Amino acid sequence: MVMGDLQKIVEKFAKHTEAQTEAIMGGDAKAGNKHAKESLAAFNQLRAHGDVGRDALATLFTHPSMDVRTAAAALLLRYRTAEAKAVLEEAAKGKGLIPFEAQEALKRWEEGTWSLDPE
Repeated sequence: MVMGDLQKIVEKFAKHTEAQTEAIMGGDAKAGNKHAKESLAAFNQLRAHGDVGRDALATLFTHPSMDVRTAAAALLLRYRTAEAKAVLEEAAKGKGLIPFEAQEALKRWEEGTWSLDPE
């Protein structure tokens, strides 16, 4: 698989992550769940390519949207620990849904119960 194909999957992940947040903020849980399934499917496609796919997802650590950055970081805590923690710690400083999710991901990591991308 060429990098361009991986990039398309990364863009799909970002698009559905943003759409999920918009749906949740708009009170549309059904649409939010649909987008959550799509972003998870994109992550699983990337994971199928091993660390090359994880590296592609890590490009989202600098995405302009906080929800996309934190979603990618939460999924890549095991693989890119220092970078992912930095993204999550920055997001966790705020108030609202995304900072709360970042705090929860960090808490699970510290507790040793995090398991979004096992080896």
